[in-house]
Parts: sequence; C-alpha cells; structure tokens
Amino acid sequence: MNLSSLGGDAETTKKPWSVCLDERFGLVHRIRSKQCRLYSLGLGKDDNQFEVSMAKSGCEVHRFDPSIKSAHIQEGRRLWYHRLSVDWRDPNPAIAAHRLHSNTKKLGTILNEFGHQKIDVLKADVESAEWKILENLILEDVVEQIGQLVFEVHIHWPGFEVSGNDSTVVRYWYSLLRELELKDFRLFHTYKDLSKPQMFLKKAAFNASSCYTLSWVNTRWQ
Repeated sequence: MNLSSLGGDAETTKKPWSVCLDERFGLVHRIRSKQCRLYSLGLGKDDNQFEVSMAKSGCEVHRFDPSIKSAHIQEGRRLWYHRLSVDWRDPNPAIAAHRLHSNTKKLGTILNEFGHQKIDVLKADVESAEWKILENLILEDVVEQIGQLVFEVHIHWPGFEVSGNDSTVVRYWYSLLRELELKDFRLFHTYKDLSKPQMFLKKAAFNASSCYTLSWVNTRWQ
C-alpha cells in the first residue's frame, strides 16, 4: 500500500516506494501514534517526496546523504538530514585511503551512535551498493531490527565488490533473498522501472529492466 490512506502526499511521490499498512504488522498504528522511525539511504540527486510524506504522516525520518554541506540539518519537526553514507564496512583509520571516507559507516554503527534500537522502515537507493549492504545487515543480524525494507536493486552488473561469472553472481543474489525469507521477511511489492535499460548482467534482456524496487515486511515485527 502507498501512503494515500494516511492522508500524506503520495500523489506527488515520483518513485514507487511502498510501505505495508496491513494492521497485523503495526506500522500503520506506529505512524498514527507518531512512534514510527524511517531511515533513508541515498544521494542528493534523489527525489525526497517519500521522506517528506512519511514525516508529514507522523514518522521520525532520518535521511543519510553524503553530499549535503552540513553535518546535520533538521527540516520541520520530523525530518533530519545527516552527512553520512551507509556502507557494508566501517572505515579503518589506520588505512590512509579509508580516512577519505570518515563519513562512511555501517548501519549497525549508526544505530548504536544514534541510540536507536529499531527502524520501522529502511529505504535504500544506493546505486548498486545495495547487495553488499544487505549482506552486512544479514550477517550482523541488523536486519532483525528493521520492520520493512524498501530497496531499489540494480541487476545490469554484479554490484560493488561482487565478482564471479553470471551463475555465481545470481547464486549470491539469491542467497541474500533466501536469507531474508528464512528470517520471515515477506515480499509484498515489486516495481519494474521501464525507464531504465533492458539489461541483465551486461546483456540485453527483452521485457526486463536493469532496476527494480522490492519491498519486504518483517512478519516477526512488533
């Protein structure tokens, strides 16, 4: 479901970001009681109408964008921007190259630093870093602190630091999706972006897209 039933600005949202408002999973109640928390991972060029709409609907929204000028910016009562990039590893200050990425951290590290135990919704549009970030969330059990995942995934190439032949890459992607299923995440929405090239692992793919938005709900979420 989109946000229209909550009276937000869903009609202005340009991207197909959808959240599950099934009352069995509690997000709709947490939004109405203004106890919802959303983390958004992306870059400055991304449209932010989804985040604005969620904030207006009652969510505490944190958008992580390494391109903003100030370390932290508050916009309205419920929307914050942070000059941070979420990665699948923390930088090692002993390595010179890593010092250039001092504003890059794992999601688990950010949660600890912010004092947040749970995220109701994690939205990610991270331009092919999503597979390694998802792997880190699964390996460190951070994914169990998340109620819903809304990820844009790119399949025109393997992704950052993903290697191997086509079969190896597909098995790797499948293993992550399977782990989500084993942790009782259920896919409730998919969107195929027909504006993107029809490519799959650098090969033309008829009636496909190189970019999909996938949304899961954690059925254990309380």
